[in-house]
Amino acid sequence: MKASRIAAAGAVAGVAVLAVSTPCFAHVTVQPEGEAAKGGYAVVGFKVPNERDNASTTKVEVTFPTDHPLASVMPQPVEGWDIEVSKAKLDKPLEMHGEKINEAVSKVTWTAKGDGIEPGFFQKFPVSVGSLPEDADELVFKALQTYSNKEVVRWIEVPQEGQEEPDNPAPVLALSEASDDGHSHGTSDDDRADDAAEAENAAAETSAASDEGDSGGTDTTARVLGVVGIVVGAAGVAYGVLAGRRRTTV
Repeated sequence: MKASRIAAAGAVAGVAVLAVSTPCFAHVTVQPEGEAAKGGYAVVGFKVPNERDNASTTKVEVTFPTDHPLASVMPQPVEGWDIEVSKAKLDKPLEMHGEKINEAVSKVTWTAKGDGIEPGFFQKFPVSVGSLPEDADELVFKALQTYSNKEVVRWIEVPQEGQEEPDNPAPVLALSEASDDGHSHGTSDDDRADDAAEAENAAAETSAASDEGDSGGTDTTARVLGVVGIVVGAAGVAYGVLAGRRRTTV
């Protein structure tokens, strides 16, 4: 009886140890800053965790979708990483701002200049993309993660609805619906122009408020100096009177 209890306890302890020691594997993902609305522009971040204890991530390659090519792809500089943007010719030209575009970005590659993503850390790689398709609910990006020991992990398996997540799922960007006014949220040229105008107006208001504040500050300073002068003058008169009385008494 005791032996069976000991064996059962040992089995439970073994399972507990395995549960604690088994790493919680993450994978390469893509998320928008805010939202990614259909027909608009967005800044998305590719999050790359390092899953190895004995190697660093030194290269990340993200392949962009060919079924819904993006006319505008601009990666943000990342300190410690070189960035290479590859383009490919399109079978069907895209139209952007009234111009036809015959090629689009097919892949963006980040290569570490130093140690890269060390064990226990992750790195985000921001990219501005647009315009997002209006006839799709999501975009699938396939990624390759290369480690310092030459190991390559291929995040290319497309998740299927109603099925378990694959071992190496590809990053998937969910697209939201455009707003009710017919405009999509994002960083389009019109949005940037509006933002610039608002910033200019805000700067003008701030400058005017600053000028008023300086004027008010000058008046206040003058009043304070005037009061101080009166007080000092009164003190001088009082001292003179007291001194005169002392001489008379002597």
